[in-house]
Amino acid sequence: MQTLKFKLLTAIAILLAFATKPAQAQNASDILKKVDDVMYASKDMTAVNKIELTNRSGQKDYREATVAQKGTSYRIFRFTKPSSQAGISVLSLPDDIMYLYMPAFGKVRRISSSIKNQNFAGTDFSYDDMEAKPFMEKYTPKFLKEDAGYYYLELTPKSNQSAYSRVTMSVNKEHYYLVEMTYYDKGNHEIKVANYKFVKIGNYWNAEQITMKDLKKQHTTSLVMTDVKYDNGLTNDDFTVRKLQE
Repeated sequence: MQTLKFKLLTAIAILLAFATKPAQAQNASDILKKVDDVMYASKDMTAVNKIELTNRSGQKDYREATVAQKGTSYRIFRFTKPSSQAGISVLSLPDDIMYLYMPAFGKVRRISSSIKNQNFAGTDFSYDDMEAKPFMEKYTPKFLKEDAGYYYLELTPKSNQSAYSRVTMSVNKEHYYLVEMTYYDKGNHEIKVANYKFVKIGNYWNAEQITMKDLKKQHTTSLVMTDVKYDNGLTNDDFTVRKLQE
């Protein structure tokens, strides 16, 4: 009798395990898809970014940049201040294509997959971080847990060329915007943490402030987005190599 009861309980536990895993996997995908929907809700967007760089000694450096984005695949980020950085630009296009323009050299260079893990122009954002691409295309999500205010996901890069072994993400449960992302290297050590502050502008949730901290270098990049305009009627012609050099 005891043996039969034990077998029955074991069978129930196995069935519950198999029933739960697909539900959690589906839940994780649903959550991440909704995050993407928030991040790319508008047809297009333009803004000015105020950037503050802080090193381990507390010394600060200030920059300014413009950003234009269309859909989920097109983005131009261009430094405008100071004069030593003005014109340095990165262009993100569909199919993982990225270009870098350095005015000092007067040339546009395509960014290969092998260097997308490098930091962009002295900031704590890598070229990979700057790419316009939905999270669902870059990562495989796994549901970790939830509490009263947040969902917690673990993201595994789909590309084996990523510098990250995994990324953990916390998501606002009510509006599905990002709250924090923690990046881990191939040795499973925390290397970067990004914190997000979102505000509602018209019909859209906007990442008003993003703070990225490099835990090894003890260096931080804070990006504050101002003068945000949505649905400007941008076309693919606004995101070309020629536009990158203007």
